[in-house]
Amino acid sequence: MNKSLIAYVGSYGAAPGALGGGIYALRVAHQGRDLVQIFHEPEPKDAGYLVYAAQSRMLYAVDERKTDGRGPVNPPASVQAFRVMADGALVWRNTVRAFGPRPCHLSHDGTQNMVFSANHGDFQHVERVVKKPDGGFDVEYVYDDSTLTMYRVEADGALGEVADIHVFEGHGKDPNGSPQNGGHAQASPHVHCAVMAPDGRFVIACDKGTDKIHVFRLEERLEIAHTHQMPAETAPRHAAFCPQTGRLFVSCELSSEIASFDFDPDTGTLTPLDRQSSVDRAYEGVNEPAEIRIHPNGRFAYVNNRGEDSLAWFEIGGDGKLARLGHVLLAKSVHPGLAARSFAFSPSGDFMLLADRPAHRVRSYAVDGQSGAVSQMAEFSVPDPAFICFAELSREGDY
Repeated sequence: MNKSLIAYVGSYGAAPGALGGGIYALRVAHQGRDLVQIFHEPEPKDAGYLVYAAQSRMLYAVDERKTDGRGPVNPPASVQAFRVMADGALVWRNTVRAFGPRPCHLSHDGTQNMVFSANHGDFQHVERVVKKPDGGFDVEYVYDDSTLTMYRVEADGALGEVADIHVFEGHGKDPNGSPQNGGHAQASPHVHCAVMAPDGRFVIACDKGTDKIHVFRLEERLEIAHTHQMPAETAPRHAAFCPQTGRLFVSCELSSEIASFDFDPDTGTLTPLDRQSSVDRAYEGVNEPAEIRIHPNGRFAYVNNRGEDSLAWFEIGGDGKLARLGHVLLAKSVHPGLAARSFAFSPSGDFMLLADRPAHRVRSYAVDGQSGAVSQMAEFSVPDPAFICFAELSREGDY
């Protein structure tokens, strides 16, 4: 049966000055050398993360907003479901509320038929005047909740009711040395990913606001099986499992590092193995890594740096230790929040696509599976690209 490879590109369009919005479908041919737009779905406006469920042929997307109060003028923060047609077009199925501002990461569990949304929350606080027990007055600071939401999925792939929500608590070093939000980026929790373990028994949530990695056991409810406390001001952001060893690799936003861990598939326990700088030794300046991916062959880890503005690759040793091998430069970032944000490997691992937001380009890179090196092959214009995921579709019949 003939198959076509489609790259779905989520883009940003809600903020002032943003040029994108919605989801672009690109047909990918000739091993990533040819990219052709075949479809554009204008919603959601801030499609900052996508996940494709191959078994049900559904695409799920966040609308990465903060709901603007009572009776919102703009659409609220949400997660949306789309049916993927044989030609790559998307048909909206339904929208559910995001329980927490700025939904920024999704994963799908095909075994239990669940979708998980990590909701980051904003940085800004509300200052409230409170009366003290002695009759005096004080000021308290209230921040958005950051949450992990578990949605049931209906038989037809639509998003169903909420099965459970975990609300994160605590804060990191506040204020700290980060330029984010004037040094108050860790004043409250900020969960930035919800990654499924390889056997589907656990979901891993990285909280960059408290320097913690939480491992949830998947039952009918979200049950914390293990919490790993990382050093102050590391800010674990995204995580990826090695398909061969089951080890976990994490990008650390504030310390500009990548870290590796042994993962116990029975207990969910994490054991640290290594931490290495995500940037070249010669680089000086602020940097915040974002996405981390492991090559399908399990030999190399890749991370994109916002500041150094690079895509870098690391060799993974048999002991889980990391050695930086090289990098390619990307478009200059405006700031870490407006920079190249993510990338994805093709199913074969022979090439990858990268969302280079400042350049308004999706870039295609050939990947050498023996050396890990990448070399650009093509590029395609997409306004404010934020995220990329692949779908292999049958060319015969309709869905």
